[in-house]
Amino acid sequence: MTTSDHATTPTGPDADADADNVIKSDEQWRAELSPQRYAILRQVATEPPFTGAYTHNKETGTYRCGGCGATLFTSDTKYDSGSGWPSFTEPAVANAVELVEDHSHGMIRTEVRCARCGGHLGHLFDDGPGPTGQRYCMNSLALDLDTH
Repeated sequence: MTTSDHATTPTGPDADADADNVIKSDEQWRAELSPQRYAILRQVATEPPFTGAYTHNKETGTYRCGGCGATLFTSDTKYDSGSGWPSFTEPAVANAVELVEDHSHGMIRTEVRCARCGGHLGHLFDDGPGPTGQRYCMNSLALDLDTH
C-alpha cells in the first residue's frame, strides 16, 4: 500500500482512553504476533469467510485490538450479517478506529484500522442494520474478546 492509495478519516471528535499511539518496528510486530495475526493486522490480509473464532460467537464482552489491546467494539453492537466475518454496527468509543480509502482489488472500499496501532481490522460497508446502516466487517484474528 502506498500513501497515495489511502486517505485517513477519524470516526469522531472525542478522544479514547486508549488513545496513546502504539508505534513498533516491523520486527517487533513479527516477534509479538502469530504469523496469521501478523498477516492480517500488519499486511492487510483477510481470513477466509466462516473460519474466524468470533464469526458465530455470542459471548458478552468487549472486542479489543489483537495488536495493542485498544477497545474497539462491544458485543451489544455485534450481529450476524451472514457475510462470514464478525460484524458490528458501530465502534465502542469515538476514535477507536480510523477509516481509510482502499483502492485495492480494482474497487474502492473503506478499510477499518485500529486508531491506536494502525492495525488492519477489516472493512466498512453501508449495508448494515439500523440505526447506523453500517457493517463493520472485521477479521476474528484482528480481535481479542474480553468477557470481563
